[in-house]
Amino acid sequence: MRTREGIGPRLFDGINYVLLSALVLVTLYPIYYMAIISVSDGLLVSRGEVKLWPAGFNWEAYKTILEDPAIIRSYGNTLVYTLLGTAINVGMTALCAYPLSRSKLYGKSVFTFLIVLTMFFHGGMIPNYLVVNQLGLLDSMWAILLPPAVNVWYMIMMRTFFSGIPNELHESAYIDGANDIHIFLRIVLPLSMPVLATMTMFYAVWHWNSFFPAMIYLNDQKLFPVQIMMRKIVVSGQMGNQSMASSGSEVGVLVSAENIKYAVIIITIIPIVAIYPFIQKYFVKGVMVGSLKG
Repeated sequence: MRTREGIGPRLFDGINYVLLSALVLVTLYPIYYMAIISVSDGLLVSRGEVKLWPAGFNWEAYKTILEDPAIIRSYGNTLVYTLLGTAINVGMTALCAYPLSRSKLYGKSVFTFLIVLTMFFHGGMIPNYLVVNQLGLLDSMWAILLPPAVNVWYMIMMRTFFSGIPNELHESAYIDGANDIHIFLRIVLPLSMPVLATMTMFYAVWHWNSFFPAMIYLNDQKLFPVQIMMRKIVVSGQMGNQSMASSGSEVGVLVSAENIKYAVIIITIIPIVAIYPFIQKYFVKGVMVGSLKG
């Protein structure tokens, strides 16, 4: 039997739709604005004539960026840092979380306390720099990848997920002759795809957006990530006085500093936006359902 809704619930739903629509608009408009500025004529942009749609549509800002070898090299560095760093992070986090999720681990509470303690008390930037320097990691990609190998908060999240896996699965595997490594690789990890996908997304976004470690540990500009180049362009304004006329048309298209800034920002956020839809399902879908039959 269909229940007839009163005006109260419908009014409540209407207000929710309005508020959510406004929130989506406020969130997406800055990205949309940067996108239309990046493909508009620089002269029209400097006049403030670009508001809701591109004016003097062109791709000259992106061509300028793609012709800069420093930006292309830094973009490749960021891809390497993100892919390799995320693999190290997820692997080390899982290897740390799994033993701590097992009740039979001797000294589990002590190890957990010592690890959690680092969330509240740490040496700081200077001791970290001295450690990296003493290990001979300065001016190398490992200075970016190894120090943040494990995020304690993410490790706790993964340990909690591992703890929720039924102990009967471990016991049945032990009876079949499997050891802890086989159980971890063939049972625990396949059943932990939701948390692994979530950790992968978190770590990948962190690596992609990270620029401060590179500022501290890297002096060789050939190793700079794209975020350092974007910071130079957007914050320091090193390209702020540059403007170019493209010969792609008879009149020429002006490429201003604003075009370059927003185009760099757009190309840095595209990969994360493109990857997210493919792993979004793991955030809401659990594969533990039906894994244990009564």
